[in-house]
Amino acid sequence: MAGKTLAVLVTIAFSLLGVLGDYFLKVASGQEHWLRSPAFYVGFVVYASTAFGWLFVMKHLKLGTIGVLYSMTMIVLLTAVGVVVFGERLSFPEVVGLMLALASLVLLVRFA
Repeated sequence: MAGKTLAVLVTIAFSLLGVLGDYFLKVASGQEHWLRSPAFYVGFVVYASTAFGWLFVMKHLKLGTIGVLYSMTMIVLLTAVGVVVFGERLSFPEVVGLMLALASLVLLVRFA
């Protein structure tokens, strides 16, 4: 059981790293030469750094469980970063869509 708990925590940590990578890629996308920007390379390295840890996670959890946990965490964190850091606004339909997406993921985990 300790292996599964650690795998869940590692998956959430990878979601956080993924959001960090996405942040740097978003910053890079706003630059004229985005492919040559330092932010692009930082984002790339952050994503690549998680590859080895995924092997540990996949040893302890079903791929479907990993996908749902990772997706839920990424949806919430990326939305928060977009709103808080980049000043993006969510429309009412987007908020409803976000809630429905989270509800569908909860159902997927519950009945999978």
